[in-house]
Amino acid sequence: MKMPQSVRLVDVGPRDGLQNESQPIAVADKVRLVDDLSAAGLKHIEVGSFVSPRWVPQMAGSAEVFAAIRQQPGVSYSALTPNLKGLEAALEAGAREVAVFAAASEAFSQRNINCSIGESIDRFTPVLTAAREAGVKVRGYISCVLGCPYQGEVPVDQVVSVARELHALGCYEVSLGDTIGTGTPGATRTLIERVAEHVPRGQLAGHFHDTYGQALANIYASLLEGVSVFDSSVAGLGGCPYAKGATGNVATEDVLYMLNGLGIETGIDIDRLVDAGARISQVLGRENGSRVAKAILAAR
Repeated sequence: MKMPQSVRLVDVGPRDGLQNESQPIAVADKVRLVDDLSAAGLKHIEVGSFVSPRWVPQMAGSAEVFAAIRQQPGVSYSALTPNLKGLEAALEAGAREVAVFAAASEAFSQRNINCSIGESIDRFTPVLTAAREAGVKVRGYISCVLGCPYQGEVPVDQVVSVARELHALGCYEVSLGDTIGTGTPGATRTLIERVAEHVPRGQLAGHFHDTYGQALANIYASLLEGVSVFDSSVAGLGGCPYAKGATGNVATEDVLYMLNGLGIETGIDIDRLVDAGARISQVLGRENGSRVAKAILAAR
């Protein structure tokens, strides 16, 4: 299978990245991050999450962020909405795309959202119905597709089942998430081949964490399988709460550098992207998690 000529990167840093930070983050800093990513050429940015701030404190103020960002034409600004209440809040804030999430592991589902996989998908039915009536697109996430911190190996058949359900419910795209970063290229290719029997490759995305240093290799394997959408996080924002001390999301800069080297079009300016990551890393007082960004900044 030929590699895609172009790839869409979904930067999840403002949501999946920042929600793992321990310190409070000002709304103005979140807004600046989203605007910086827009200016760099990202066409899909996950801005925030409409969940209870009691459970995810860093996502408080997502409505204010949506109100303040400078939305660019042709850019999708999405939000995570775990239930109908979250969807209603997202719609009120002006979100035109939302995302729901399920796990491929029963153990992970029970430990993290206190219900079975089947029950979690049942909760999405009214969300998808209401979103469709509002003319809002819904993206589906599946976590633990290549391993679970609680049960270990996750059967491919279970991933296929959840992906098929989300697609049937109306999710326009299903993002396959290697939540703990234990996946390898061979397992990634097998997974995509199996899932693609039920969900078209053009509606699949990859979401790889770099805990074991396999994220770029897994993205390359996914490209070989015809996948052309990948989630990433500027400056590698976000940790992996299920593997103590481990890295989390693959850095957008690192993915972009690889794609540029392959001659794959993204529309993203790497220098502006590096600037965005450097700025938010300075705000957070943390080391930039992108190797590419570190190299570019050191060479300036």
